[in-house]
Amino acid sequence: MTTDAPQAPAAARATAVRLLRLAAFTSTFDRFSAPPLLVVIAADLGVSLAGVARVATLYYLGYGVGQAFWGAASDRLGRVRTMRLTLAGSGLLGLAAALAPGLKALLVARGLQGALFGAIIPSAIVYVGDTFRMVDRQRPLSSIIGASAQATAVSTLVAGAAADVLSWRVAFAVPAAMALVLAVVLRRLPEPARGAPEPVRAQLARVLRSGWVRLVLCLGLVEGATMLGAITFLAPALQSRGASATAAGAVVAIYGLGLFGGSRLLAFLADRVPVTRLMALGGALLALGVAVPAITLSVAPVAGGVLVAGIGFGLLHTNLQAWATDLVPQARATAVSLFVTALFAGSALGTALLTPLADAGRFSPLFAVYAAALVPLAVAAVTGRARYDAARARTRAAPGQR
Repeated sequence: MTTDAPQAPAAARATAVRLLRLAAFTSTFDRFSAPPLLVVIAADLGVSLAGVARVATLYYLGYGVGQAFWGAASDRLGRVRTMRLTLAGSGLLGLAAALAPGLKALLVARGLQGALFGAIIPSAIVYVGDTFRMVDRQRPLSSIIGASAQATAVSTLVAGAAADVLSWRVAFAVPAAMALVLAVVLRRLPEPARGAPEPVRAQLARVLRSGWVRLVLCLGLVEGATMLGAITFLAPALQSRGASATAAGAVVAIYGLGLFGGSRLLAFLADRVPVTRLMALGGALLALGVAVPAITLSVAPVAGGVLVAGIGFGLLHTNLQAWATDLVPQARATAVSLFVTALFAGSALGTALLTPLADAGRFSPLFAVYAAALVPLAVAAVTGRARYDAARARTRAAPGQR
C-alpha cells in the first residue's frame, strides 16, 4: 500500500499486531536460545568452542541468505502463508536439532532452521508496511521489536536453566513445539491485499538502483556484525570466567529487557522526538553498552552494559527497519528482505571473523572491536537518515508533488 492508502479497522489491525508479536516472539526465542548453550554443547559432544560456534554462524548465515527468496515468496504465496509454511518447517527442524546425535547433524539442522525462521520477522515487518501508513508504522514495529525483546529475555533464561538442570536438547525442543502450534494459530491472520508481483529480477533491479537502499543495506551489515556478534559471544565470555549457563543466560536476558525498554521508549517518543535524535541516542547507548565487557567480565557491570546496549538497539534498529519499509514501496518485501539479509549476513561474518579470539579466550579485544565499530555506524545512520528526510521534503515541496 502507499502511505496514503486506507487502513483496516483499528480492531482488526490490533488483532493482527498481536499475532505478529507471537510470530516474532517464537522466531527470536529460537534464535537466542543457542548462545547460553554453546559451552555446554561443546562439553557434551566433545568438540571445541570454535566448532560449536559454527552452529550460531550457520544459523545466522541461513537466516540472512534466505531473505531474498522469502521476500519473493511472500509476494507470490502471501505474507501469512509464507509464515505458516516456514513455521511448520522450522518446528520439524528444531525437533531434529534437539535429537541430533553429533555436531554435523546439529549444524545441518540449525542452519536449515535459521533459513526457515528467517522468513518470520521480515514477513511481519512487510505485513505492517502493507497495512499501516508510514506515519503509523513505528508503533506496531516497536511492538514487534518488544515481543522479540521479551523472547530474548525468556529464551536465554529458559535455555540456560534447561542446560544446567535438564539438557541443552530441551532448549531446542521448546521453540520447535511453539513454532508448530503457531503455524496453526496464524490461520486467524488475514492476508493483506497486494497487486500482481513483478518478476524477482525486476524487483531486485528496482530496489538495488536506489542509493538509499544500498546505504541502509550497508548499515544493516555493520549492525549485524557488531551487535548480534557481540551478543553471540557474551554468554561464552561470562562462562569462561566461571559463570554457570544459567547465570550467563540471565545476563543475556537482561539485554532482552533493555531491548524491550528501548522499544517501549521509542513508542512513547516517536511523536515527540525527531527520528535522527532517537537514532543518535540509540547508537551512543549501543557503543557504551558493548564497551563494558571489553573492560570487565564481572557479572554486575556486564549486566548493566547489556541493559544499556539493549535500549540502544531498540532505538536504532527499529528506526532502521521503519526506514527500510519506506525506501521502495513498490517492492517493499524485497527491500526489507535484503535489509534482513544484510543484518544476518553481517552477524555471520562478524561471528566468524572473531571466533579465533573467542576460542583463545581473548574476550576483551573481541568486545573492543565490536564497540569501536558501532561508533561510525551510528554517525553514518544519523547522517544518512537526515539527508534522506531532507531529500523527501524537497521532493514533496516540488511543483506537482503532494
